[in-house]
Amino acid sequence: MPDKIYNVLFLCTGNSARSILGEAVMNKLGAGRFKAYSAGSQPKGEVHPMALSVLNGMGYDTTGMYSKSWSEFSKPGSPEFDFIFTVCDSAAGETCPVWIGHPMTAHWGIEDPAAVEGEGQRDAFLQALRYLTNRISLFLTLPIASIDEMAMKQKLKEIGKAEGASSGASA
Repeated sequence: MPDKIYNVLFLCTGNSARSILGEAVMNKLGAGRFKAYSAGSQPKGEVHPMALSVLNGMGYDTTGMYSKSWSEFSKPGSPEFDFIFTVCDSAAGETCPVWIGHPMTAHWGIEDPAAVEGEGQRDAFLQALRYLTNRISLFLTLPIASIDEMAMKQKLKEIGKAEGASSGASA
């Protein structure tokens, strides 16, 4: 029997930066064990150019990435998610749709690199990418198939408090 492929959704309000970074990193590091997606409650309509620049510069596949609403994943035939991670504080506080299958959720908030203007913006995106890469790497070490739900929820919460956690992530 083939190994299960876990579906993961990264949510942010605008789906233009942090959630896009999470999607790219999970798809690369998850190496076929995970399929990642991203969406936003109020999508900006385009991926932030610096997100694409940083991801492409680091060798991540950005083919087909676009800013989309989370309502796209409530349509018939949409993937059923095993894990949903909010990566911005405002998305964590919003009323999310009811997801089919009752996925495990956690808040992994980091500061918005798109809020940085000028010379420091690239560095802000690189830092956000590093924080998300660290969290996803920690997540990928978990014994997902054998850990009980309560222990998994605690581990996901702890990962959300890792270096770079936004002020809303410590709740």
